[in-house]
Amino acid sequence: MLLSLNISEKSFGDKILYTGLKFDIQPGEKVGLIGRNGTGKSTLLHLITGEDKDFQGEVNVKQNTVVIASRQEHHGHEAKSVLEYIQGDLPEFEKLHHILQTYPEHMGDDTRKMQRYSDALERFSQLGYFQIEDELTQAFNDYQLDPAKLDGPLSELSGGQKRMVELIKVQRARGHLALIDEPTNHMDYVAKQAFIKWFTSTDEAVMVITHDRDVLHHVDKIVEIRDGRAYSFKGNYKQYLNINKNQITSQVNEYDLVQRRIQNLTNDVIRFRRMKEKARDPGTIKRFKSQEMRASAELAKLSRSEKPSFWIDRESAEDLNPKMTGAYAKYKAKNIQLITKSEDSRSSRLLVETRGLSLGYGDTPLFKDINLSLHEGERIRLHGRNGAGKTTLVNAIIAKARHTAAQAKVFDGTVAVEKDLNIGLYEQEIDTKFLPMKLKDAIEQSHFDKDVPVSDQKVKQLLGEYLFNPATDGDTPIERLSGGQKARFQLIRMLLSNPLLLVLDEPTNHLDLPSIEELEDALAKYHGAVIYISHDSFFAEKVGGDTIPVGS
Repeated sequence: MLLSLNISEKSFGDKILYTGLKFDIQPGEKVGLIGRNGTGKSTLLHLITGEDKDFQGEVNVKQNTVVIASRQEHHGHEAKSVLEYIQGDLPEFEKLHHILQTYPEHMGDDTRKMQRYSDALERFSQLGYFQIEDELTQAFNDYQLDPAKLDGPLSELSGGQKRMVELIKVQRARGHLALIDEPTNHMDYVAKQAFIKWFTSTDEAVMVITHDRDVLHHVDKIVEIRDGRAYSFKGNYKQYLNINKNQITSQVNEYDLVQRRIQNLTNDVIRFRRMKEKARDPGTIKRFKSQEMRASAELAKLSRSEKPSFWIDRESAEDLNPKMTGAYAKYKAKNIQLITKSEDSRSSRLLVETRGLSLGYGDTPLFKDINLSLHEGERIRLHGRNGAGKTTLVNAIIAKARHTAAQAKVFDGTVAVEKDLNIGLYEQEIDTKFLPMKLKDAIEQSHFDKDVPVSDQKVKQLLGEYLFNPATDGDTPIERLSGGQKARFQLIRMLLSNPLLLVLDEPTNHLDLPSIEELEDALAKYHGAVIYISHDSFFAEKVGGDTIPVGS
């Protein structure tokens, strides 16, 4: 066993995050860590690495195990070059490099220092550090990063680029256990395949936080954080869905029996109390009082138990028998509620059309000769590598609809949109103007921006529908929200004005599995048109539509 966790309790203020959380990782095992947004998946990584020691329980790592984790914050590292930053986190690199750089200057004939230098030289070679720059250059090319950035400061990288750097660092470290948080967010399909190839072939154990079903298809085990505990499922995503269905239906049945027992006990307490009050014989009164107390005690015990979180994937839920379908619908975990306008009769009017379109910057087009036509009710997927011009194409369409100048240069062709076309936009990055705002104020401002009426009650309703706590989360600044919470804010903004065209740029990033399914279901019922960019093959299969290649 490489790692074992037994966390009896972990809290943040009054919120208890884990109670009795247990699981283990074996050498070489590939583990997918999943769970609803806010269940503490990233916190779990911090417990394993020792960054967070404020918990009750044990984290046992096998002696001499090298644990390498992706870092989310880079405070104190901004001035380092990217190369220095990566090298600084590689096992033994700094110690060995220091010896190799400094000992020749002062070791002289000191046999002890000469031996240390010789050992360091051999170890440095064993770890492959003499070729480190060439390997990192190749890795940068694989993940579509400019190798010249290796010599630049870490501070100049975007958030997505830093995420790629963290992934490259973890892969090159070649430790015994790698801990990676959401590695494929913002990756294109080529980079994702490069990651999956490494993930499935590396000898080290890897635990990855992800809801990317393309990645979960290749794991050996899935660990789900739910209701403060860890539930382990042997096998990949498909096997997880099957086992989860069987477990959840059993739990739903047990919970339903408990709820019926609670109702019966409630009726019994009332009945025994009334019978006690009507009785005149002391012995009879005593008997009914005793029965009332026993029923009350059992009722109090059962009522203290919290309702588990029940979720079964869409396809598995469709196979449930009618009785279980009703029980599951009654007790299933609350999900986001995406309200999209749905109509049985859709018009076939043309909303967007491009003919022979070539866009780019400077003197070079990013792509050439793009032809597409999008009618109401249709879906189009823009597919291509990062940097190929997908977002540039989307921005040109939006600019045309809003009667503003496109940022990109039109080399050839045309863009046409329906007059006064109302577009709902889901972007990868939130507009910076919202970041310092409180969530409730940002929702209100989003309504003002689109001239949509709004009230305090409406804001609270939206907070509840999108799984925020209306009493507390509304006062949280956008910049302090988790990735999943920011994604849900983006969905609120996209749908608030009943748009006729939805434009989605990597919408599944940061969303958990139930929320992704809810988005897929909403898009299936949505009456308008959809243009989407996604490297999630499962999502693309569900949403469907024509695929337009962008770039070479």
